[in-house]
Amino acid sequence: MAVITYLTTIQFDFGAVQLVSSECARLGIRKPLVVTDRGIRASGLLDRLQGVMDPALGFAVYDGTPPNPTEAATLEALAAYRAAGADGIIAIGGGSSLDLGKAVALLATHPGPLVQYAAVEGGGARITAAVAPLIAIPTTAGTGSEVGRGSVIVLADGRKLGFLSPHLLPKVAICDPELTLGLPPILTAATGMDAMAHCIETFLSPLVNPPAEAIALDGLGKSAMYIERATKDGQDRDARWNMMMAAMEGAMAFQKGLGAVHALSHPLGALPELKLHHGTLNAVLLPAVIRFNAPAVGDKLARIAQVMGLAPGADVAQAIADLNARLGLPTGLQAIGVPREALPVIAGLAPKDHCHGTNPRKPTVEDYLGLLEAAWA
Repeated sequence: MAVITYLTTIQFDFGAVQLVSSECARLGIRKPLVVTDRGIRASGLLDRLQGVMDPALGFAVYDGTPPNPTEAATLEALAAYRAAGADGIIAIGGGSSLDLGKAVALLATHPGPLVQYAAVEGGGARITAAVAPLIAIPTTAGTGSEVGRGSVIVLADGRKLGFLSPHLLPKVAICDPELTLGLPPILTAATGMDAMAHCIETFLSPLVNPPAEAIALDGLGKSAMYIERATKDGQDRDARWNMMMAAMEGAMAFQKGLGAVHALSHPLGALPELKLHHGTLNAVLLPAVIRFNAPAVGDKLARIAQVMGLAPGADVAQAIADLNARLGLPTGLQAIGVPREALPVIAGLAPKDHCHGTNPRKPTVEDYLGLLEAAWA
């Protein structure tokens, strides 16, 4: 039996951010908490949001989202939500701010501690429709968290865990490609490869969901065609529009589940001393995982090659590695500071991640260590 569920309201195009006040009114949000980070404030995007909001909407701001959102930051933002008497959330920024906004929306209406709602703790069933209303406004084209039913948070015990429920879907996603025009090249590349990894992993997942596979392939085709253009010319509006659509589609396909790339990137992203970028990790890990999964995916790699515009019989894993190099992304985990002695620890954590179960070929701890070694050099 296949369970197929789609999704939420999406406002998508240049200028879509101007609809934020009308969407607040439709959802009954009168005093939102804006959840973001200091980079968004410094970039002027928070001022732009305020400039298009109805002055009658009183709102407070929490801008302390860290690069990998944490339980501590969730509790800080929750305190700000309650102090302001907020009745909803506007999350604006990259995937970290959007994921943090989801966690705050959860705890605003559900008792703590946060850990009891984690997927690996059986927490999905504890998340109810009472979650506070959330409007998600992405400023990168990568995670697709604006249409995702999950939030990934680093808990106080050091674990980076997923919180998964249809009730965590933002009530509205406002996708305005204009908000990505100022994104630096390296972040454009890293977030774009995050979107590509989502499209590939969801397509390769063994779960049955043909609509999600079709969406993933469309997103993959867009990301393959436009990621280099967007990275080389940040003002290329056509490329920015298509990369934001690719990111959104990659997350729409999350219904099929992800795989070993994310089972590894989640614990790697929890290493406190490194603060590694999620999209960069996915880009570095993707070639090794594709090679590992190849015997278990039938003709799907041939279909991926075709959608990416590669020659028949092309080595998809090598094509991804070559694309990373052209984009100026790191060539391996060693280059971003991952110590080799950390690899066995990460390999031991990967099978406990919620993405492990939907990898097309089930890795053992030893397999995960081999994947890390392949991606390290």
